[in-house]
Amino acid sequence: MRQIYLDYAATTPVHPDVLGAMEPFYSSKYGNPSSVHAFGQEAKDAVEHARHVVSTALGAHPEEIIFTSGGTESDNFAVKGVAYALTKKGMHIITSAVEHHAVLETCHFLKDQGYTVTILPVDRYGKVDPDDVKKAITDQTILVSIMHANNEVGTVQPIKAIGEICRERDVYFHTDAVQSFGVLSTNVDELNVDLLSISAHKFYGPKGAGVLYVRKGTRIVPLIHGGGQEWNKRASTHNVPCVVGLGKAVELAMLKKDERIAHACELRDSLITSITNRIDQVNLNGHPTDRLPNNCHILVKHIEGEAMLLRLNALGIAASTGSACSSESIQPSHVLMAMGVSPIDAHGSLRLTVGRLTTPDDIAYVSDHLPGVVRELRSISPMAT
Repeated sequence: MRQIYLDYAATTPVHPDVLGAMEPFYSSKYGNPSSVHAFGQEAKDAVEHARHVVSTALGAHPEEIIFTSGGTESDNFAVKGVAYALTKKGMHIITSAVEHHAVLETCHFLKDQGYTVTILPVDRYGKVDPDDVKKAITDQTILVSIMHANNEVGTVQPIKAIGEICRERDVYFHTDAVQSFGVLSTNVDELNVDLLSISAHKFYGPKGAGVLYVRKGTRIVPLIHGGGQEWNKRASTHNVPCVVGLGKAVELAMLKKDERIAHACELRDSLITSITNRIDQVNLNGHPTDRLPNNCHILVKHIEGEAMLLRLNALGIAASTGSACSSESIQPSHVLMAMGVSPIDAHGSLRLTVGRLTTPDDIAYVSDHLPGVVRELRSISPMAT
């Protein structure tokens, strides 16, 4: 049976060149970067090369790059690290209702510890109003954390404008760029951010590798204590193969970037057009233009999204209803709810995300088969009667 993967927002396959770069550091180049002998220094050189690659891609300095285990750790580190460092200055944090759980749950944790958290609303497209950020900042505000692009509906936030506001008010600004890195501009100076999170497995790198960019001078305390790795900010022996893989994936993400983005947009727009033309009572979720190049997130009325996934899977099509981190939850998407979608309608969502291996034939196959799936499910759905 034909297999079509349209869940690139959840994870991506490791690029063959990334795998090739990693392999020696599992076998012949196995030294600990903290060791002074030749084996260790060879590994250290590889880690520092990856750090240089990442810093160049972000428009940052190498010493501002901290390697982590992934996006969730990076988000936790940014929010908790700044909160604990600035307790004497203030205990107020601002975020949005559509953030990834890695940020929202961290903020809930801090709220239980006595911090005040303001969760900003979004409009019907899932976008934060910079004026709401400005109004929410007080003399106790120490951090604003707004994601660059939403992992479910693909909406891109006005990060630069929000960053300018934070600069004016002398408040640290963090953005979760896990979904946007490699497909949007993530130059830290252009975005006006002090902290930025990325995760390798979202752009054809290995799982278990991520980065937290921390602007020089930003006050932050470590989450993990032990040795002096990562400028004394993140203890633990380096996961050298994954760091090397992350660096290689960043290199590849910067190559022919505009060409790749144009290709993704063409596939995405073709998918959106064919679905909305062939199926009635379908809405596109997220902003119509300010959205990730690879994201098609639709709401199909009168059917259950999970049922759609099962039918599509039987046809060899891999998709999702939203965040992979919440795939086992029976609750409607917090993102869609924040956008004003009713709980019943929210359950009929479908996220299709294209990637490096997606072809026009794949899009045609999905476009040909999805209408039949919807007709079948509506014929047996009590919601459609």
